Amino acid sequence: MKALRLWPLLTAVHRYDKSFSTRGRGEGELIEAPILAYLVETPSGRVLIDVGCDYSKLVDPALRARYYERGDAMLPVPNMHAEQRIPAYLARLGIGPHDVDAVILTHLHFDHAGGLQEFAHADVHVHARELLAARELADPVYFEDEVRIAAHFRVRSGEHALYPGITTVETPGHTAGHLSVLVELDSGPILLAGDAADLCENIDEEIAPGLCYRDDPAPAIASIRKLKELARSTGATLWPNHDMAFFRRLKQFPDSY
Repeated sequence: MKALRLWPLLTAVHRYDKSFSTRGRGEGELIEAPILAYLVETPSGRVLIDVGCDYSKLVDPALRARYYERGDAMLPVPNMHAEQRIPAYLARLGIGPHDVDAVILTHLHFDHAGGLQEFAHADVHVHARELLAARELADPVYFEDEVRIAAHFRVRSGEHALYPGITTVETPGHTAGHLSVLVELDSGPILLAGDAADLCENIDEEIAPGLCYRDDPAPAIASIRKLKELARSTGATLWPNHDMAFFRRLKQFPDSY
């Protein structure tokens, strides 16, 4: 069975040094990067792939200082508006957070896992290696309060067809347990790279992201090559995750695939 519909959701915008996305190049060049989540409707329920940032940490001055303005912060503060919260998008479709049955987290960095508090009822799928690295705070882009183990976490290893038309793909490198996601639709398969490939440049030129687990780019490059081969073998369109020019070419909410 295939998934029914997919909506890309712009949850915030980051502005940072390009070298954070392209290892060894782009230093001193500022880019705008969309922070994306994806809502997928399947025959057995609705699934979110990533959930964006924790809005409260951006609007509460004390929390903002604690999490985003601390000395070891690697990234500037994202720009997020209330209407970019995922519940606001759901409301425009006439549904709410409790109509989301599950969440798949590509990884546990704050711009992908921060919004989990909006979906405390849902099953949350995360890779076992990712959870271990996050709980060790392997880099400053993990926020401690967002990676605590919870009863609704479904910790997995390997690759799984979790829901109709949705298959997770192991793509470590950027983080220890990073997942990409293949979504099969009647209109054609879409392979969501997640942060295995921030930009089209990462894919086309096989460039590792700037931040790699244990500072080792080799697994990240291997994952990019794996995604390109999977896209070839399945006929999928491979989507980078933080490429503003690419995002602007996509259907914009409330349009869907």
